[in-house]
Amino acid sequence: MKRTFQPNNRKKAKKHGFFARKNTKILKTRRAKGRKVLSR
Repeated sequence: MKRTFQPNNRKKAKKHGFFARKNTKILKTRRAKGRKVLSR
């Protein structure tokens, strides 16, 4: 039987990676705070 979770790194990065977060409010606020690490 095939496993249900078929990991795909590119798809994952496109949804949750740095470039996906770049245009959101979250990174802006973290930047404004002077956060050392913006995202992992």
